[in-house]
Formats: sequence, C-alpha cells, structure tokens
Amino acid sequence: MNPRIRLTVGPVLYYWPRKTLIDFYGQVADSPADTVVLGEVVCSRRHEMKLDDWLALARDLAGCGKEVVLASQALLESESDLREMRRLTAQDEFMVEAGDASALRTLAGRAFVLGPHVNVYSRPALEEHAALGAVRWVAPVELSLEAIGLVNPAGSPVAGGPAADTPIATELFAFGRLPLAFSARCFTARHYHLNKDECGFRCIEHPDGLLLSTGEGAPFLTLNGIQTQSAAQQCLIGEAAAMRAAGVSRVRLSPVAQRFGEVLASFERVLNGDGDAAEERTALAAMSLPGGLVDGFAHRRPGLERSWS
Repeated sequence: MNPRIRLTVGPVLYYWPRKTLIDFYGQVADSPADTVVLGEVVCSRRHEMKLDDWLALARDLAGCGKEVVLASQALLESESDLREMRRLTAQDEFMVEAGDASALRTLAGRAFVLGPHVNVYSRPALEEHAALGAVRWVAPVELSLEAIGLVNPAGSPVAGGPAADTPIATELFAFGRLPLAFSARCFTARHYHLNKDECGFRCIEHPDGLLLSTGEGAPFLTLNGIQTQSAAQQCLIGEAAAMRAAGVSRVRLSPVAQRFGEVLASFERVLNGDGDAAEERTALAAMSLPGGLVDGFAHRRPGLERSWS
C-alpha cells in the first residue's frame, strides 16, 4: 500500500474575527487533517489573536490529536515585529515554521519547518538549511513537481534536524490561492484610499481577500493587506502519483472562508482512499471562489493554466 500523504491545514492568511477563527479550528479538530499551522503570517497589525491566544488554541488542537506548528511572519518591518518573532521562537512547546530568514538564526540548532517563503530552489540550498535544524520543507509555490523531486528526491532525501539524521519531509502547497508576494505597502488600505497606519483594518471585511480583475472583468489577483495572491486557487488533488514520485509526503491546504471541511474531506478521499480525482475536482470547482482552479506551476507552465479540460 502507498504510504499516507499527510494533510496540513496551512495558516489562515486572511484577517478573520476571533470567533470565526475559533469556530473554524473547532471544525478542523474533527477533520482528517494531520497537522495544523497556526499564527499570523501576513500583517502584525492584525490583533484579533495574540501569541498567548495562539498557544492556547495550539494546546486544544494538540489535545485532539493534531500536530501543531506555529508560524512566524513572512515580512518583518519593525523592531516590534522582531520582538514578537523572538517570543514565538523562544517557546519550546511547539515546533516553529520559519516565515523568513530572520527566524532562522533564532531557530538554529532546533528542529523547525522551512516555510514556503524561504527561498530554497536547489538541493545545496536545502542542505544548508538542514544543517541549521530543518526537518520539513514547504516547497515554494512556483516550483514544479519535477523540480521538487530534484531538490529532495524520494530515494535520496536530504538529512536534517539537530542531529543531522532526519530525512527532510517535503510538503506541497496543494490547495488555495497562491501567495505570490509581500510588500511594505498595504494594498487593501490603498484600495480604500487610506494610509497603512490608519487602515481601519478594512481587510477584515474580505474573508477571502479582495479580488482584483482586469479591465475586461477577468479575475487576475487577490489583495490581502500587504500580500498579493493569485485570483485562482491551486488545486493538485489529481497529482497523488506525481507527488509520491517527487518525494512529497505532505500537502498543505490553505484555508478559505466557506466549506473548507469539504476540501479536507475531498483530498483525504483521493490521496488516502479510493476517491475519484476528476469527480472530486469537479465538486471543488463547483464550490470554488472566483478565479477557478489551476495547476500550471506544478507542470512547469504559467501558474494560472490548468492541465485538465
């Protein structure tokens, strides 16, 4: 039998109210997800949850049998951001996912996860991070499955961890709007003609980001505060065989505001059961956000293309 492909619920990338977050993770606790990544990774101004709140939630999820990882921000802009990152990495109750290079120094010598925004595009680069203690690697979203298999091959994985003897696990961003870029400028505030420091937290009004369309009305990008995402959602539910061939042992599913439990169930049925990938993908497309489903990057094509008709 094929080994289980573990399901990871990625961090919520949007600004959701506290109650919405608590209710969401209550549903995740009863889902087939193996791992849950918690924390604010986009904007430090978002204040519905503090570190102590994330830790309390992490303990609850761990008590339900979930592996919990705490993620650091992908773009740090101030001394206060650095202090919060140091507080996060100083706790030793849960493993940390490094959102950028600033977290690597504080995590060196401990087991940690390399987040998707740490630039690792070759085996030597992965080996360099493995020497610091990395035990898991979330591949950058623009890498093809073929390229991922060359960086960390199934038959010859890079060894990492504090003792340099742990085969590094490869995690693939398999569902959700693709995180493309971060900027010091807040695009949501700019959309509302507001200064970043006086944004009014308008992004909380857009639980799946603010869709940006072309002049012809075609979905193009999604604005999420200082983050830019694709309009379409990556969906690699039909790539189980290619994933295993590339050494992928985990898939990351990025939360959306509606029907995410159905997304988790679909991936579980296909990757670890007898579900039909085409049927499940059709069902996902029917409930999908504007922009549709794509898989171009996985096949060395433009990201907004798809391989099925």
